[in-house]
Amino acid sequence: MTATAATSGVQFVDCATTADATKPQARRREVVVNGRRIKTVDVHAHCAVPEAMALAGRALETPALLQSTMGDRLRAMDEQGIDVEALSINPYWYGADRDVARQLIGIQNEKLAEICAAQPDRFVAFASVALQHPDLAVEQLEQGVKKYGLRGAGLGGSVNGEELSDPKFHPFWAKAEQLGVLVFIHPQGTAELERTSRLGGNGVLTNTIGNPLETTIALSHLIFEGTLDRFPGLKICAAHGGGYLPSYGARSDAVGQTFPHRLTKQLKKKPTEYLRQLYYDSIVFTPEALRHLAAETGASQIVMGTDYPFPWTKTSVDHILGTPGLSDDERVAMLGGTAMKLLGITA
Repeated sequence: MTATAATSGVQFVDCATTADATKPQARRREVVVNGRRIKTVDVHAHCAVPEAMALAGRALETPALLQSTMGDRLRAMDEQGIDVEALSINPYWYGADRDVARQLIGIQNEKLAEICAAQPDRFVAFASVALQHPDLAVEQLEQGVKKYGLRGAGLGGSVNGEELSDPKFHPFWAKAEQLGVLVFIHPQGTAELERTSRLGGNGVLTNTIGNPLETTIALSHLIFEGTLDRFPGLKICAAHGGGYLPSYGARSDAVGQTFPHRLTKQLKKKPTEYLRQLYYDSIVFTPEALRHLAAETGASQIVMGTDYPFPWTKTSVDHILGTPGLSDDERVAMLGGTAMKLLGITA
């Protein structure tokens, strides 16, 4: 199967016009640390399957999001020094009924598997799951991993206003723990605030603040509601550096001392200790922010993310290479070593 044929149903979302497929391929940047060529892995890369979106009555938004050819994406990866992308699709299907959700997710996971099979040295993918139907999500995760060879699951930060820590989702977490796969949590924003004027006005605050805020809330509930105690083997990666939580995690420790009578559950560890068992992408924008994230969570918990095609940063590799205070081993782990272990990517 050719790459073109395999991707006929998969559209990579881009912020530029569709490139000429005959455009010469850029020379592939090879990332070297201490004289050694290393493999780099981007855990935060978006794509879309229009055929599946149509079932939910959705279309790609233009002109902000335009479709891109396979050549465009590979050229961007080569220019940036990205060897492998872990593809994920932001959940837009949490309102779909069971039958639509089953069909939609089936199409998406099959198409993701096709692109990975066509370019196995460049792409792996996270399965989509219909978490609004937890038992169905369990089936879809297992099928995605065992039948399609997908490497984990991509989730939103909440499901129709319900927290990921809700007991109704325990069967999904149990299956993810059993399979030993990575779960990538990407925020969907804070709809409850968007219904007010709090995030209105200038600044695109629904995204600027709303997205990292939802991640902060989601992770906090997973900690305080005991989900991470119940499923200690979970492998969870949070987008955008885990939101605000790693930068202010000590307050989560302090609340137990300040308001102990208001806590309804006893945890097995201090909240900040759970931060060191979660994983985070590197999208935190400055060297000091990345250094601080490593100090709070451990450098071993950080994996590279680009948020492709959204141009928050086109220098994710250089961001890690240029952050002072990191050892060569820590840079290698962030650039790809840790993600390769989590996603089952061979050297």
